[in-house]
Amino acid sequence: MTLDSGQVVSYIDHGGSGPAVLLLHSYLMDADMFAPQMRSLGQSYRLIAMDERGHGETPADSPFTYWDVARDALGLLDHLGIARCAVLGTSQGGFIGLRMALLAPDRVAALVLLGTSGAAEDPQVADAYRQAAAAWRQLGPTQDLLDMNAAICLGRHDATEWQAKWRTLSGDHIDRVLTPLVERDGILDRASAIDCPALVLHGSADAAYPVDRAVELAAALPNAGPPVIIDGGAHFLSLTDAAAVEPHLLKFLSQSLPS
Repeated sequence: MTLDSGQVVSYIDHGGSGPAVLLLHSYLMDADMFAPQMRSLGQSYRLIAMDERGHGETPADSPFTYWDVARDALGLLDHLGIARCAVLGTSQGGFIGLRMALLAPDRVAALVLLGTSGAAEDPQVADAYRQAAAAWRQLGPTQDLLDMNAAICLGRHDATEWQAKWRTLSGDHIDRVLTPLVERDGILDRASAIDCPALVLHGSADAAYPVDRAVELAAALPNAGPPVIIDGGAHFLSLTDAAAVEPHLLKFLSQSLPS
């Protein structure tokens, strides 16, 4: 569908009569990464999985920020006639969910944030990612680059399906979607304005963000308890450690959303 802004957004509305939950995926992923949640939550909730700009079937024809993608998500809710919903975001999806809650607090009933951060990207990490992107432009998606990305994002999880998708991406495309990640602004100083119930989950083996990022994010959100740390959990833990996060998702959503 095409938003009033002209941005095309691809999404999957899995339907159902339960409360709506918007699913926002991670960097270089797409709506398919939420297959485990379709199985665990699909009977009780209306799950809407959106492809974010430059990912899946949603194009990114010009530079953008995560604030722009948050507006895309709000536009999608308008299109679907959803006044208010929970937002579940993993990593990049969490960045976007936080910005949705700042832009339109009345639209976000609850936030689930997995493997995410409220801080700007660490400058040294950002430089390392830029160097990897430069290598992608020069050499293409070599197996070493694919394996590096899989190790950071998916840990020991089977990355075959995702590496096949990443192999199709050009260096220019990587630059386009990496820029919002490494240049994003921190929102911790504004997080006190996000007063909806929030659940922060983080893997102890997250190779992208240390557990400290989860601790500071949960502390900054007025209605979040201490972060839930999944032992051995990887960065994209909604996919890699779905069985471990499922009980926490079910309990939180049942408590936070009207039935």
